[in-house]
Amino acid sequence: MILKGNIVDIHQKRIFKGVITIEGSKIVAIEEAQHDVNHYILPGFIDAHIHIESSMLVPSEFAKIAVKHGTVATVSDPHEIANVLGVAGVEFMIENGKQVPFKFNFGAPSCVPATNFESAGATIDSDGIKSLLENPNIKYLAEMMNYPGVIFDDAEVLKKLEWAKHFNKPVDGHAPGVRGEDISKYIAAGISTDHECFTYDEALEKLQKGMKILIREGSAAKNFDALIDLLPEYFERMMFCSDDKHPDDLILGHINQLCARAVSKGINVFKVLQAACINPVKHYNLDVGLLQIGDDADIIVVEDLNHFKTLQTYIDGELVFDSGTSKIQSVAFENLNNFNCETKSVSDFKFESSSKQIRVIEALEGQLVTNEIIAEATVENGNLVSNIENDILKMTVINRYQNQKPAIAFIKNFGLKEGAIASSVGHDSHNIIAIGVSDEAICKAVNLIIENKGGICAVSNSEEKIIPLPVAGIMSDKDCKTIGSQYAELDDMAKSLGCNLNAPYMTLSFMALLVIPSLKLSDKGLFNGKDFKFTPLNFD
Repeated sequence: MILKGNIVDIHQKRIFKGVITIEGSKIVAIEEAQHDVNHYILPGFIDAHIHIESSMLVPSEFAKIAVKHGTVATVSDPHEIANVLGVAGVEFMIENGKQVPFKFNFGAPSCVPATNFESAGATIDSDGIKSLLENPNIKYLAEMMNYPGVIFDDAEVLKKLEWAKHFNKPVDGHAPGVRGEDISKYIAAGISTDHECFTYDEALEKLQKGMKILIREGSAAKNFDALIDLLPEYFERMMFCSDDKHPDDLILGHINQLCARAVSKGINVFKVLQAACINPVKHYNLDVGLLQIGDDADIIVVEDLNHFKTLQTYIDGELVFDSGTSKIQSVAFENLNNFNCETKSVSDFKFESSSKQIRVIEALEGQLVTNEIIAEATVENGNLVSNIENDILKMTVINRYQNQKPAIAFIKNFGLKEGAIASSVGHDSHNIIAIGVSDEAICKAVNLIIENKGGICAVSNSEEKIIPLPVAGIMSDKDCKTIGSQYAELDDMAKSLGCNLNAPYMTLSFMALLVIPSLKLSDKGLFNGKDFKFTPLNFD
């Protein structure tokens, strides 16, 4: 097979008219030659850190959409499904991904459960990590969320890190806001990356101390604008990632969008492509071609180097996307799940209190971090209730693996004026999480999730809408076009109920993420992520 075009040689920082010869899966020749073909040929894009599960698609369906945007590979942490199903969940992701021509590179989830302050569906201890890292399909030890465990020398955490060193596999980091001596110790433990930086200064310190920094732009967490100005100087040690990408956003674009934004800011295109194409392969030792003779033919053809509109995508020499059409076919798979709680009654969401003030989670647009604020309590008949006028709404997290009393908290900035929204996508343990204007609305939404054994939903006074997620309660068994359309409709419904967040369900899913400061809710209670301990809802 012969490809003609403007060949983008990122290594030598040059572009030339030429011809690429492919035999089987390999590039066998790259030659300069004059012709009248004006499109550009370059290595495929790589998402350097993503949870495939957050697209609500199984890997084989994710691949069908990703190749449309020139993505040929991902560095994928199956942390979400592992917290539901353990090693069996990781194996499901690997085997499903193998059914299609796409280069998924899975890690061993380091924090299952993420903390001991929540209920997960499974546990992967250091022996489980050893077993996973022995598998050649596992490329790295995935994000070490338990940064307190590293800093304070937790024995089990250190064993997991030692196994990564033993198998010579890199360790991903997760240390939002960790600075100074603490981050120095974290890095010294062998942790080499961080995708959680949300300020320029934080990322700069970590870069200067030797870490590689990932610029993240997902559906909820958006750090591109804060970090992109570091790329011109540190382009050899930075990468792009989405972390969590919902299906409606994935339909629109992927890493190609970040390349276009970076180039539009005047950043040298070779530096941008170094981060998007080269650095992940070098850091994680991926079997992905870099447009060199002898490499796998993992190649994309784009219209220009400004917008990076993909015309064709090749993986191992196979044409997987051409002229607007993905050539990857759907595959059959079994729906695995772990959902064992019974429907709830309205009285389950009552929180008796006579307090005048309460701690409230303040959700922030485009961020996983939250603030803790103190607000006036609204009490009716001894029950703490939502204050719609001041946007202080009742929130609950419910253990979905066994019957337990719901945990209750309050949250600001969701803005609902009617009804409730709920989801069984609740990072990290994927218990049921819901926010609503009344106990009745919350109960209705929660029971809709339980009856479907997983999903995301919205309820109003007159309507109920749900997207069932039968695969581990976090993924659909449908294709991206279907789930993307349904998700867009549900997103619109949440906003029609008054929510003014850009990504209501993605933001909702992170309100139980205890490893991100400062105030979150687990199924066991309100949690202070700065002090890493539970804290009372009542302030006085």
